[in-house]
Amino acid sequence: MTYSDIPAAQTLLLYFKARGVKNIVISPGSRNAPLTISFTKNPFFKCFSIVDERCAAFFAMGMAQHLCEPVAVICSSGSALLNFYPAVAEAYYSDIPLIVISADRPSYRIDIGDGQTIRQKNVMEKHIGYSANLKQDVSHATETISKYGPHLLDDNQEQVQDYNEREIAKALSVAFDEKYPVHINIPFEEPLYGRLEEPSVQLQNYQLSEIVGDTEHEDWETLAAIWKSLPRKMVLAGVNHPNALEEEVLQLLAKDPDTVLFTETTSNLHHPEFFESIDSIIAPIEKSKNATELFNALQPDLLVTFGGLIVSKKIKAFLRKYKPKQHWHIDVKKANNTFYCLTKHIKADPNRFFREVATESFGESHYKRFWETKKDIYEKKREDYLHEIPFSDFTAFHQIIKKIPKGYQVHLANSSTVRYAQLFALDKSLKVYCNRGTSGIDGSTSTALGSSIYSDSPTVLLTGDLSFFYDSNALWNGYTRPDFRIVLINNSGGGIFRILPGMEETEEFETFFETSHNLSAEHLAKMYGYDYLKANNEAELEDSLHVFYGKSERPKILEVATPRVLNNKILLGYFDFIS
Repeated sequence: MTYSDIPAAQTLLLYFKARGVKNIVISPGSRNAPLTISFTKNPFFKCFSIVDERCAAFFAMGMAQHLCEPVAVICSSGSALLNFYPAVAEAYYSDIPLIVISADRPSYRIDIGDGQTIRQKNVMEKHIGYSANLKQDVSHATETISKYGPHLLDDNQEQVQDYNEREIAKALSVAFDEKYPVHINIPFEEPLYGRLEEPSVQLQNYQLSEIVGDTEHEDWETLAAIWKSLPRKMVLAGVNHPNALEEEVLQLLAKDPDTVLFTETTSNLHHPEFFESIDSIIAPIEKSKNATELFNALQPDLLVTFGGLIVSKKIKAFLRKYKPKQHWHIDVKKANNTFYCLTKHIKADPNRFFREVATESFGESHYKRFWETKKDIYEKKREDYLHEIPFSDFTAFHQIIKKIPKGYQVHLANSSTVRYAQLFALDKSLKVYCNRGTSGIDGSTSTALGSSIYSDSPTVLLTGDLSFFYDSNALWNGYTRPDFRIVLINNSGGGIFRILPGMEETEEFETFFETSHNLSAEHLAKMYGYDYLKANNEAELEDSLHVFYGKSERPKILEVATPRVLNNKILLGYFDFIS
């Protein structure tokens, strides 16, 4: 094995190895050479080279999201680090332990006019769990340090080593125990390419105690009594990993006639008794003549939420206006006051909470039964509507979702894609992911590719055109599996703007909001080695999907062209039709 001769690079590698951080995504550069040399020459680590830093960070984040463990991403100095920021923000709000490692210039090189140099210390402090700013090793390039930064020699190498070890240990503890992204910034002085056969440092092995958080004991008996006493309970599930709720808990909630359980595609929860299309329940009420009466009937006494962020704007608007008497959020880490009515943060695993509180002594409420009749109506009307409308985003998504093979890992891009997906039932064997922390269109393809690396099943990404073209550099990597699939719904612009307030048929709207275009993925597919299929109508889509998931030697892109100016009318017409 080969190590950099710079102590800080050795120290980071040895701590990663001790804590089991194996996956390292590297964006090439010179200032990070000590890290690249160390990690790529050690067989314990699996290293990935991704040139575009924004893509690299989302790729690493997707891997960490899938594995539920820290993954590191490394860059050179300067603006390279800033390109990591979108993924860091997503990881922060999605509780993904991304470890950002930035090589930096020495402090005496900053703000003097040197190239590829910015103020890197704490640059991500607003969206990071911990920022570890390591000290520059004084045993390396000591002559240069004495000439340009003699104040650094006030600490000897032993003191520097002790400080750096404590900072690295602290950052890793936050990543592992709190599931936050962390940033470790390391200044390196030239020469950068020196090597050793054995490390020159010996770790002190600082192992910070596991961060447990609040240890208060819940009064389960009182909570269970409140649960039992309230006749109208709503459970709203946000983003969850597949199989987050145990089967016993699913069955318990499904049997409760006093409880309505709303899920989204990102909840990864399935049961015939659950309500999978929230907007299909809310929209008809909004359009009803007796909307106030119906909303009052839906208003819960108790709202229980768990999981990550909610997609549906309609359920957020409803609960902010028709507030429950109590809102409990179940999460060991944090509780967002999304509906401005949070009354209790219960720091527990959702499985334990429901086992302790959702007892089988059910009441006589007709709360769920009333809403089941509404669900039956919209499900039937949706099928009727599909037979009446022409080829569009709506019919394409219905067909695409229906044809995803069982067991696949499904990644959804944001904006229209994730919202259309809420309208149709997904097979319970599918494992669904989406970057809902910040809900940006950037990085969806990179995230899906990173997540696919260690997946035990094939991966399909459903994406819109703007998200796809925005992140097209994601395709520029050598790690794409041949069973990776992309379904690109190309409606020639940001179609979601046509269903938002302010839509108008003007040149300014098309240019600055919808950003209409005539781009195609065909040449990108050819350049990056993807098989390419195209569908312009329902029959072609049916034929393409028939062969799309077949075994192949290369990944595939299926581009589905839908009518730009018709899609919004059909989607809005759906809500009118089921109302």
